[in-house]
Amino acid sequence: MEEGLKISLKKIDENRYVVEKHGAMRVDGVVYINEDLLRDLGKDESIRQVENVACLPGIVGASMAMPDIHWGYGFPIGGVAAFGAEEGIISPGGVGYDIN
Repeated sequence: MEEGLKISLKKIDENRYVVEKHGAMRVDGVVYINEDLLRDLGKDESIRQVENVACLPGIVGASMAMPDIHWGYGFPIGGVAAFGAEEGIISPGGVGYDIN
């Protein structure tokens, strides 16, 4: 990660890193990525988007990102999140509305 972003990724295991819950985040962020791909991470705002998704109402589990993570509209491309039926949301940024 670039120092300027000030986002701390903590290694969980060989292919998973966590952005621990802080601020308005309701859950942790989990990024599935290997060390080679990790070198390119942080050149855009995709990890910040993982944090933003973790702040949404009704999110359950974690805000996740797959190895193809890159900057999207609201959600990062490669982002995954689940929301409870009663208190959760539906976000067009999370379902690929830009592809249509």
